[in-house]
Amino acid sequence: MKKKFKMQDLDCAHCAAKMEDAISRIEGVDEVSISFLTQKMTLVADDAVFEDILSKAVKEISKIEPDCKVLA
Repeated sequence: MKKKFKMQDLDCAHCAAKMEDAISRIEGVDEVSISFLTQKMTLVADDAVFEDILSKAVKEISKIEPDCKVLA
């Protein structure tokens, strides 16, 4: 499954790159890209565990930038 999410309060491109790296290491993630310019995240993962992976991705994002939110 491939889904795109809006991101709110993503402050810098460096943080976006760190988030991408951390999320890509989550088991089950096939592909992830975070664009600082468009404030969007694209996540590709298996349908069966997508919600679990998304929840882990949100935790990784908040570790790097606590104010950043992932919007549906």
